[in-house]
Amino acid sequence: MKLPAAVTIVIFGGSGDLAHRKLLPALYNLHVDRLLPPKIAVVGVGRKEMSDDAYRAFAKDGVTQFSRRPIDEAAWETFARTLCFVNMSLDDERGFGTLGARLDSVEHEGGLTGDRIYYLAIPPALFAPTVKHLARSRMVARASQRAEPFARIIVEKPIGHDLDSARTINDALAEVFDEEQIYRIDHYLGKETVQNILVLRFANSIFEPLFNLKFIDHVQISVAEAEGVGTRAGYYEQAGALRDMIQNHLLQLLALTTMEPPHALKAEVVRDEKLEILQSLRPMDARVVDTCLVRAQYASYVKEPGVDPGSRTETFVALQLFIDNWRWAGVPFFLRTGKKMAKRVSEITIQLKDIPPILFNADPAHRLTPNVLSIRIQPDEGFSIEISSKEPGPQVHIETVKMDFHYNTEFPTSSPEAYERLLLDVMIGDQTLFMRRDAVETAWRWVMPILEHWSQQQQPLPTYPDGSCGPAEADALIEATGRRWRKL
Repeated sequence: MKLPAAVTIVIFGGSGDLAHRKLLPALYNLHVDRLLPPKIAVVGVGRKEMSDDAYRAFAKDGVTQFSRRPIDEAAWETFARTLCFVNMSLDDERGFGTLGARLDSVEHEGGLTGDRIYYLAIPPALFAPTVKHLARSRMVARASQRAEPFARIIVEKPIGHDLDSARTINDALAEVFDEEQIYRIDHYLGKETVQNILVLRFANSIFEPLFNLKFIDHVQISVAEAEGVGTRAGYYEQAGALRDMIQNHLLQLLALTTMEPPHALKAEVVRDEKLEILQSLRPMDARVVDTCLVRAQYASYVKEPGVDPGSRTETFVALQLFIDNWRWAGVPFFLRTGKKMAKRVSEITIQLKDIPPILFNADPAHRLTPNVLSIRIQPDEGFSIEISSKEPGPQVHIETVKMDFHYNTEFPTSSPEAYERLLLDVMIGDQTLFMRRDAVETAWRWVMPILEHWSQQQQPLPTYPDGSCGPAEADALIEATGRRWRKL
């Protein structure tokens, strides 16, 4: 796959927070790295009254604050010329006529070919009406009906708030676009360390033979955030940690960590293997939910602006699950995520089984620490292996030592942000890192019994201190199996 010669990127919600903090800085960095097509136009669409120059100032402010590299004035001037803005309401179909006319004008003036990418950086409730208006305005066509110029659409999470709403959104998208044109984005999959999981597993012969029930005792996936809900209370009150993090980010990390080796690095092949994992998750019934899941709130959550004082929305979830297939049968997986925790960290830890209680592990009072492979996703990207080694001296005294790899040490140039990689993949037409409809709905199908069981409960949620590692109930969950959470 290669970049198109020209493309127009239309950002619905182009004056919003996501565009300001992530999308526009990502496009700027791709421009600096000369990874954008030779001819490109970036058209922001939003309700705000904004001229092209005002939009360029808005974009420059975002790049200045949030770009991974300092702004270069010469590079910025070139990039700024690609930006323009269209003021319109997505509720008004007539506005799409105005947008279409502006796009035709921009593409004609810039010598663009009409290849377009539509980015829905808007609330999920607007997904369906927006794509319908695009279709009625004759601004898109199915790939199966017209190969060129292409039209692709990027959909931000959340894809629904339950299985039925996810199906409704997917149905609306499918009425207008073929599946090959739809890019459901999960920014976690664009992170450099997440992409490296497949390389770590399948490009190193020392690791892949260990990834199975014979050698692995258990796996932990932790995504902790130091911040609270901030200004997102309106969204978060309707979502909660299970919907916001487990249903998409953590299940995707789980699938990449545990999938079978794909026979090729093609999008459909990789996504088929990930789907197999999601389909192999042991179902959750009410009894399992009560014994294998913990949910809680950070202590000050109900005092946050916009939060119901009687809210039962969880800001923390810890759970134990199993993958019922030949590779992983019986291996427990522990997932946890929470806000207002001790530190910001995303990490996957694979703990190998204990060595037999003979030779160096025979003393019950001084059992050796098992070997652990840790994959750090953020903020300190890299991975480490913990092994046992003898201390120098006449006695056999064994300590755990760590072999540590840091991206920023080995590769001193800054790693691309997730949105840079994902936007580039959409431009070249690679769907590998994007979620397919069947995977989205399979994940929702697995989560639904948990949500339904929780909806029937009325007791107050446990709380945990702000800045802690989570509630005591989460410690009890994993310690009941004879294991402990890794320290954040």
